[in-house]
Amino acid sequence: MSTSHHGRYAYRPIVDRPDYDWPDGRRLAIYFGVNYEVFDFGGGLGPELAPAQTDPDVMNYAWRDYGNRVGAWRLFDLFDRLGLRTTALLNADVLDRCPGLAEACRDRGDEIAAHGGTNATAQGSLAHPSETQMIADVTERLATLGVRPTGWLGPWISESDATPDLLAENGYRYVLDWAHDDQPTRLATSHGGLLSIPYSQEINDLPAIIARKQEAVTFAAMIRDGVEQLLSECDRRPLVLGIALHPYIMGQAHRVPALARVLTELRAANDPRIWWTTAGDIAAHVEANGLAA
Repeated sequence: MSTSHHGRYAYRPIVDRPDYDWPDGRRLAIYFGVNYEVFDFGGGLGPELAPAQTDPDVMNYAWRDYGNRVGAWRLFDLFDRLGLRTTALLNADVLDRCPGLAEACRDRGDEIAAHGGTNATAQGSLAHPSETQMIADVTERLATLGVRPTGWLGPWISESDATPDLLAENGYRYVLDWAHDDQPTRLATSHGGLLSIPYSQEINDLPAIIARKQEAVTFAAMIRDGVEQLLSECDRRPLVLGIALHPYIMGQAHRVPALARVLTELRAANDPRIWWTTAGDIAAHVEANGLAA
């Protein structure tokens, strides 16, 4: 049997934990983590709509860039119509490469969370000094939007062995990289506790649509079914559903209607058990009340 273990959290089944409520007695916290990302032209990492044939890869680069130029603004319209705040997961390079986009997230009241500098590089590939400098630089740059970020999602959900320690050292309250639970849990670090807030790798448009070749109607059904199942469990335990979106995927014109239909249905139902929130507000509630396993 392998003795390898990360040492960040211990096993504790979800059926054997303290019960508590979200604000106003609600039981299911739902938030949207919207990924605003930039990539390198002619190199670096990047999702592919189809295999690249030449370099520079104009087709895939331009497809990804569509999200920042068009798709993001289409999603803003949808969220405005439904009265929903989101957690804006921002590459810091968005500030320079897409002037006004990060500011639009801030101005509509979205939570500003850090998503590294660029998605052209996986965070876990950085040497310790480079990762340390990157986290400090990203934090300082995003703080120019008016609020220092307290949440982090690593580019490519990639970490080094030291990432949680470095995040805690830089004052981060929570991380989204560990999709291991339906409740906030505490990660041990060398600089105190760090909350892991659930972030879905299943109800996430990138693996669902690009990797599994599903489409928007199926993705919308995943949201509907996920909410239905979690609502059937939430009388026994508080739960979190993070829905991950990328504007270059779900911001495409043919995909927004399916997303709009399911979110309109859920909002119209006005279920008193649902707390429509942000990842940061979930973390703040947990910290203020001494919660989380």
